[in-house]
Amino acid sequence: MSDKVYTVQDYKSGQPRWCPGCGDHAFLNSLHKAMAELGVAPHNIAVISGIGCSSRLPYYVNTYGFHTIHGRAAAVATGAKVANPDLTIWQISGDGDGLAIGGNHFIHAVRRNIDLNMILLNNRIYGLTKGQYSPTSERGFVSKSSPYGTVEDPFHPAELAFGARGRFFARCIAVDGAASVEVLKAAANHKGASVVEVLQNCVIFNDGTHASVATKEGRAKNAIYLEHGKPMLFGENKEFGLMQEGFGLKVVKLGENGITEKDILVHDAHCQDNTLQLKLALMEGPDFPIALGVIREVEAPTYNDAVTEQIEDIKGKKKYHNFQELLMTNDTWEVK
Repeated sequence: MSDKVYTVQDYKSGQPRWCPGCGDHAFLNSLHKAMAELGVAPHNIAVISGIGCSSRLPYYVNTYGFHTIHGRAAAVATGAKVANPDLTIWQISGDGDGLAIGGNHFIHAVRRNIDLNMILLNNRIYGLTKGQYSPTSERGFVSKSSPYGTVEDPFHPAELAFGARGRFFARCIAVDGAASVEVLKAAANHKGASVVEVLQNCVIFNDGTHASVATKEGRAKNAIYLEHGKPMLFGENKEFGLMQEGFGLKVVKLGENGITEKDILVHDAHCQDNTLQLKLALMEGPDFPIALGVIREVEAPTYNDAVTEQIEDIKGKKKYHNFQELLMTNDTWEVK
């Protein structure tokens, strides 16, 4: 944290070159605001991306940036964090870049719990390469690479993150500015791998993919904003809630069958057992609301801290501490 008070303008750079109406514009605005509110100096931040529409983002932030190669953002971000633990690192990937060619890097960065802010912009399509279906496209989706509809089920990013023993998972809507800023700040403040799924629209190749929650009115009806320690209520007047039914969840209406707010489940993002958190993350319409906000946030040792501590521990036990000293530990001779 810097003593200087930073403004949004301090983090802006360049002129974004995305299609008009692309969700990347809205997300970039939220990221600028989150960076300003977090107050980390621009020279202490690195934004690292892979390949894709969203991966152009490093050009539009006034920080260190690295536009890397397809699917390798997590690998490069890991190296940067381990080599310079004081850097705040934002890793930017799309659903294709992050979960297809980059899928293995994604799950292992999460498993290792490297202190990265891993942003997954999910528009369920390959946009940069002109409209092929992606790992998150729904079964039956018609695209240039699936003209008769896909015959496979999609990845759920939450399921991958939880399966890789993820400690932080959150979700937001790209055009939902205020909520996105809060989620990004929570991700940055979490020590460890933070995965944020950003539901984002592609106006050219997959317009309306998140239509049910794209508007404020839609989110009031079809989404639930989860807050740790708060009852799980949603609806235009908070008239609906979530209760447990057997091993699953059910939607109930307050006032019906004697149900009151006391019967509604309370969100516990810090619970080590992720059973309920995963059920919340996998909820889908029309039967259930889409969960937004911080769904899981638990503490655990980070890979980068463990590596640093291991190096210091080993250095303390060695007779040499640099290359010159290493050379002098063996027999030496001088040639004249």
